[in-house]
Amino acid sequence: MTVYSYDSGVGQIKPPAASVGVLGWIRRNLFNGWLNSLLTVIILALLAKIVPPLFKWALVDSHWLPSGSGCQDGQGACWSVITANLRFIIFGFYPHDLQWRPLLAMIILVLLLFYSRNRNHWRNALGWGWLVALVVMGILLYGGLFGMAIVESTQWGGLPLTLLLAIFGLTAAYPLGILLALGRASQMKAVKSLCIVYIEMIRGVPLISLLFMSSVVFPLFLPEGVTVNKILRAQVAIILFTAAYIAEVVRGGLQAIPRGQYEAAESLGLNYYQTMRLIILPQALKIVIPPSVSILISAFKDTSLVVIIALYDLLKTTKSVLSDPKWMGFSAEAYIFLALVYFLCCYAMSNYSRRLERELNTDL
Repeated sequence: MTVYSYDSGVGQIKPPAASVGVLGWIRRNLFNGWLNSLLTVIILALLAKIVPPLFKWALVDSHWLPSGSGCQDGQGACWSVITANLRFIIFGFYPHDLQWRPLLAMIILVLLLFYSRNRNHWRNALGWGWLVALVVMGILLYGGLFGMAIVESTQWGGLPLTLLLAIFGLTAAYPLGILLALGRASQMKAVKSLCIVYIEMIRGVPLISLLFMSSVVFPLFLPEGVTVNKILRAQVAIILFTAAYIAEVVRGGLQAIPRGQYEAAESLGLNYYQTMRLIILPQALKIVIPPSVSILISAFKDTSLVVIIALYDLLKTTKSVLSDPKWMGFSAEAYIFLALVYFLCCYAMSNYSRRLERELNTDL
């Protein structure tokens, strides 16, 4: 048996460098077996073949000047298609000299979302703050008060329209989906039947068909001279579509609650409303956070489908830029920019859901 002596002048014997730190992590995770080592080598070889040319195309040989000079003759990425048309991509046909208004509205919205991330702020004051902010954002976008010129909704577009359809659509769809789930689980046959018919009918058709109906078919049933804003119609279609999927997810959470929870509520003398609000729904909604967020992320991306009913959301404004002969052939750069915008929004939703799961985890 080997005996290691301790010398106070030298200190304790440290473990081998290959088993700790960066080298230790690499050895444990990338080279801990022949199969893992082979896959690591193959992936590194592929990255070595793909990353340098991509880096050269995207950064080294790229063009960034808004004038777009050099794009047609260059071999690198033409990011000029973004820098030269950024204001149109972001704000669409909103008047150029008034674009500070939708920009301010988006800043207010983002700040409110950031502030609302903290559950300690979930009080009545936050709800009133949201109501006031909605009014302020509506005034900023439409105008008509405080000397601001009126901008019709037909001129709204770009990122403000995308955020409007996504955030307010998802916010309204979630409580509607909960009500539909409760209705489908109800003991009242009429309510249950109506909820089942609605959910199955909406889930059985694509969102595109609902958007077409809201844009083309619905106006045919209105009295002559009566019109409904196209953005509002698209918003309602997105809400109704998303709510049906949310309802099925929430229903799964309700079925996961043990029967003993209902019996305990009955023994305490709680009525149906109190049982659902205080006992059942808090547990069910916590269980279904991951699938609910997946549906909300999918619904956020599906807002780009409003392009088919001639709404100039972020995707439509980008496609309009690419229809200019000057920028034809540079769709890759434009769609990469779009992908980054959607990725950042979806990643923020996913990251918040994971944080919410950790905060609500009572099993630890």
